[in-house]
Amino acid sequence: MTVAVETGIWQLDPTASAVGLRHKTLWGLVTVKGGFTAVGGSGEVRPDGSATGTVTLGAATLDTRSAKRDAHLRSADFFDAENHPEITFAVHGADRLDGDRVRVTGQLTVRGVSRPQTLTARLTGVEAEALTLEAEFDVDRDQFGMGWNQLGMMRGLTTVTAALRFTRAAA
Repeated sequence: MTVAVETGIWQLDPTASAVGLRHKTLWGLVTVKGGFTAVGGSGEVRPDGSATGTVTLGAATLDTRSAKRDAHLRSADFFDAENHPEITFAVHGADRLDGDRVRVTGQLTVRGVSRPQTLTARLTGVEAEALTLEAEFDVDRDQFGMGWNQLGMMRGLTTVTAALRFTRAAA
């Protein structure tokens, strides 16, 4: 059963949203996990049911619970947060598929490098005044200029997880 999402402007609720990542390091033996503490964004659902919007992350707010590692991730080896303080995902289209699935197409920008990104999200909660989207997708960090890989310790893709709660903006 497909539930209708109301048209209009929707604002991301940063207190009820989370974006995290995980990546295998030390030759695949250890999985580093972290989350961004600054998450923002908004979107618009059009009368035809499609949507556009933007999600923004503070690059310097990634927290992996290791101050030394976090400082390295913020450096020019990885996110280069001083020169590129924001990571953005500009949604060009979000179209309902069957059931609770949504195909999201857009442009992911990290370190000033933009690449097209398509993913499938799930609508996990739809109410008159709020909706929640959840997604998990992989990113090749090399495509964004993050090729640092001392002794081949970091291989494979980085997995991004997102649970984004949007509330209806006041008219």
